[in-house]
Amino acid sequence: MKAAFGGVLLIIGLVLSGCAAESDALAEQYRAGTGQNYISGDGALTVVAPESRDEGIAFQGPLDVGGTFSSDDYEGQIMVVNFWYAGCPPCRLEAPDLEALHQEFLDEAVVFIGVNILDQAPTALAFADEFGVTYPSIMDTNDGSVRLAFSGQVAPNAVPTTVVLDQQGRVAARISGLLTEPDVLAALIRDVQAEVTGS
Repeated sequence: MKAAFGGVLLIIGLVLSGCAAESDALAEQYRAGTGQNYISGDGALTVVAPESRDEGIAFQGPLDVGGTFSSDDYEGQIMVVNFWYAGCPPCRLEAPDLEALHQEFLDEAVVFIGVNILDQAPTALAFADEFGVTYPSIMDTNDGSVRLAFSGQVAPNAVPTTVVLDQQGRVAARISGLLTEPDVLAALIRDVQAEVTGS
């Protein structure tokens, strides 16, 4: 596990050193008032050691595909939760990478779930169709209950944000802003998997 974590730290260093230009460009776009209606995170990565994690987060909500998602139904599984909406430029950029990771971990009991903070279901489904996203999204527009459940962990206006929850529903890692290096997220998931196996 130490070797895996060391690998993640090395990747993190490389990613963060290359992230500044991307973050500056997004900040400029926001300041220019281009009407994109989002505030990007700064690309910061937070990793929380198991002994430092807060209590598990329970959340639920209506899905874009119909039905309801409840985190209780996935107890004991790792979850990757991505906060997004269709008009957010970084969300559009990272969607194919998130889908590729979803496919990579499909047979490993890793659950990918989106949380759409702004759109209604038809818009979310059109986005999923355009970018080939096959995992569903919770529609959190009307009551904001998922954002409330994650308050203190995810800033309500920092979109996109991607959170890795461990098997107990606790925040193990958070990427605020555009996912520029999918390998970093993959390594974070692998590290959380290794916590159970001890490898």
